Amino acid sequence: MALATRTVRKSSMTRTMWDSSVGKKTVMAVSGLIMLAYLVVHMLGNLKIFFGSDEFNDYAHWLRTLGEPFLHYEWALWIIRVVLVAAVVAHATSAYQLSRRDIRARPTKYVHKKPRASYATRTMRWGGIILGLFIVWHILDLTTGTVHPDGFQTGHPYQNVIDTFSTWYGNVIYIVAMLALGLHVRHGFWSAAQTLGVGSRARDRALKVTANVLALVLTVGFVSVPVAVMTGVVS
Repeated sequence: MALATRTVRKSSMTRTMWDSSVGKKTVMAVSGLIMLAYLVVHMLGNLKIFFGSDEFNDYAHWLRTLGEPFLHYEWALWIIRVVLVAAVVAHATSAYQLSRRDIRARPTKYVHKKPRASYATRTMRWGGIILGLFIVWHILDLTTGTVHPDGFQTGHPYQNVIDTFSTWYGNVIYIVAMLALGLHVRHGFWSAAQTLGVGSRARDRALKVTANVLALVLTVGFVSVPVAVMTGVVS
């Protein structure tokens, strides 16, 4: 009986936290940091393309054998994918619900014209939508090959990347998404730090500098790949 009561209380506390704006912002912050950690590792992996096809393809193969023999083939990769999907869903759901809550809190129009949200907020919202659409495109492009079936070769990631960035639309989609990612990280990292209680007046400048550096490094790192293919540095 006591165990059941404690379980009900924990469930009620979890539900109450999720229903609150603070709870949703915390979920956004934690899920955002999980995705940020993945992006840093993913960018470093992408840069292996500058060392040639063998090293890039070997890296892609290593990802599928990660954890062997304790884990079966691709199990570690699928665990990473599941965690990322959960983080993306939690992040997007929290952002949408907070946005709707903000709109409902201010249902009437301002007497004088002025934006309902700050530049950072609007950038985060539109950037999030762009990145959400890009994730779908990216999976269909370089994971399943659905959007470029003529050039896609299973088990040849290096050539698939070259094929993708040999088209003007592949470059435009990727570069626009990476610019949106940079802005999203720039505003989101600082916001997450504030939500999790890391921020303070003394640390504010350091956090903003860190956010700017992270955003710049990720943007340059990711964009360097299509630019290298377009200019013939990687072929």
